Amino acid sequence: MRNIVTIADRELAAYFATPVATVFIVIFLALQGTLTFNLGNFFERDQADLSAFFTFIPWVFLLLIPAITMRLWAEERRLGTIELLLTLPITQTQAVLGKFVAAWLFCGAALVLTFPFVLTVNYLGNPDNGVIASGYVGSMLVAGAFLSVGSAMSAATRNQVIAFVLAVAICFVFTVASYTVVTEFLSKNTPVLAEVARRMAVLDRFQNFTRGVVSARDIVYFATFIGFWLFVNTVLVDQRKAD
Repeated sequence: MRNIVTIADRELAAYFATPVATVFIVIFLALQGTLTFNLGNFFERDQADLSAFFTFIPWVFLLLIPAITMRLWAEERRLGTIELLLTLPITQTQAVLGKFVAAWLFCGAALVLTFPFVLTVNYLGNPDNGVIASGYVGSMLVAGAFLSVGSAMSAATRNQVIAFVLAVAICFVFTVASYTVVTEFLSKNTPVLAEVARRMAVLDRFQNFTRGVVSARDIVYFATFIGFWLFVNTVLVDQRKAD
């Protein structure tokens, strides 16, 4: 655990030592504000909740999180510092977890900065803050899921642009897997895959949290999803560390 914390501290310091942190947070807050108040019709809905806010979280994360993760391992390989990192008295798993935890905490900090939305909805009405808290938990889990995919794709290539595109593509597939267009197409050709797509969809699981439903099944899903992609990340780092 000490090694994981050390790596996480190193990565967090790297975020805030460059404009990456400021750019990400500013764009994230600007996008969320614009989408919530304009497309989400926050005031016009005349309801004391944050459903308009949470509706756009997965889509904003879909675009921004791969921009964070694309440099995690691709940059280490491009600069040749991955060998130095892995010669430290740490395991590859600890290095992967440390980088992931740092990125997850960074996303958590960005979410915390959206607290004015919570203050606003509480000022305007009497919302169910339990549902709001559940929505934030779901947002963190979606962030973790996308981060794990992006981290694995970053380990798969030394090109940051390719890592970004691959991460966006994979996260998009898991996001829209339960959409009617997708499931109907799969039902006509491979009904088994249609059912698998529904079960694997990130968006449906997240929507349960936004409704205030925190089930063990959804938590296990996200834990398994994150664990699988972190395992893939570890394998890729092991295979490509000498490239």
